[in-house]
Amino acid sequence: MDIVSGDRVTDRIGIGVLTRLVHRDLVDEVLAETGKVEQRSRSLPARVVVYYVLALCLFFGESYEEVMRLLVAGLQFARSWRKDWKIPTTGAISQARQRLGPEPLRALFERIAVPCAEQGTQGAWLRSHRLMAIDGFSLDVADTKDNDSAFGRLGGDKNPGPFPQVRLVGLGECGTHAIVAARMGTARASERELAEELIGSFEPGMLIIADRGFYSYHLWKAAQESGADLLWRMQDGPNLPVVRTFPDGSYESFLIDPKVRSRRNGQRYYGRPVDEPTGIPVRVVEYEVTNREGSGEIFCLITTISDPAEADAAELAAAYAERWEFESGLDELKTHQRGRGAVLRSKSPEMVRQEIWALLLTHYAVRHLMREAADQADVDPDRLSFMRSLRVVRRQVTGQAGFSPLTADGCS
Repeated sequence: MDIVSGDRVTDRIGIGVLTRLVHRDLVDEVLAETGKVEQRSRSLPARVVVYYVLALCLFFGESYEEVMRLLVAGLQFARSWRKDWKIPTTGAISQARQRLGPEPLRALFERIAVPCAEQGTQGAWLRSHRLMAIDGFSLDVADTKDNDSAFGRLGGDKNPGPFPQVRLVGLGECGTHAIVAARMGTARASERELAEELIGSFEPGMLIIADRGFYSYHLWKAAQESGADLLWRMQDGPNLPVVRTFPDGSYESFLIDPKVRSRRNGQRYYGRPVDEPTGIPVRVVEYEVTNREGSGEIFCLITTISDPAEADAAELAAAYAERWEFESGLDELKTHQRGRGAVLRSKSPEMVRQEIWALLLTHYAVRHLMREAADQADVDPDRLSFMRSLRVVRRQVTGQAGFSPLTADGCS
């Protein structure tokens, strides 16, 4: 396949099968929106740099120049190659990344990463509720002065952590492991504050699941106002008053604002007896979980689903356990895709942010592909191997690089 007259090698560079989701028209739209369209022709156009940064997150352990070689390997094989175009140096690639900045990758992630489970996707639903979860995690970044100043590290002055870290909180779809929204902060950033920034991504029809580290009266109230339903674990010993019990063993209660509650006769209340409830109504599910050592732990869940006919206590307890699926998705990103113990390669805070948005986007793209494959095979996406799927995508990057990136309608 010879190159068409006037066509550039870089016009044919894509990221294999993932280009179907991150297609060139969308990339060009985002570049225009973020003001990153070049005013002159370059050997590394902005669109190519976007695909290159995504490829860095697919081939995490490879060098800058080797990733570029992998990205254009299919072009060389298909002889779709201009002899006057050479693999850019590491310095040229770094400068191109800096010109691009983090915003196009963030905008692409926010445009593309949406809940992807279909109605028939196994393990993604509690009746009509889409199972979603929020959770936090940290990523080690390169040990540079700039990164240390921007993000900080855990530990004190006498025993600091080995690397600066970025703290993230993500919103993910339990059934597909797809991360659909994220916020990042410093190593010591509050996960609750980052979670509050995610509330704008909550939607009616979702059931947002969170562990006990996220509960606060203020955050619950703000999340409830989003219109999504909530299922959160409370801290130990919540001492929630029982207003009335339901046949499934759950009970109606209410949350008391810690800023205005007071004490009388050892009971917390709003200036009236506890049997005259005021505050935020919730339904409570309590149950015991036995660990491997045989000892029991009491779980106390609160939910906005007030009617047991909509979801009974056993269903809610089972739904809460699905939160572990999202934790598995985070482990895929941190350990399998990035590599165990690996540190993000970027040396400056802006490039760290660019790399993280690219990491999130490539993970989402792989997971979206896995959901499609699972639906076609009528199996739960959990039964598919993330690492096997990632290897397939990597092979597609080098094998399909000789073809023009697909457009939105799937046509080249």
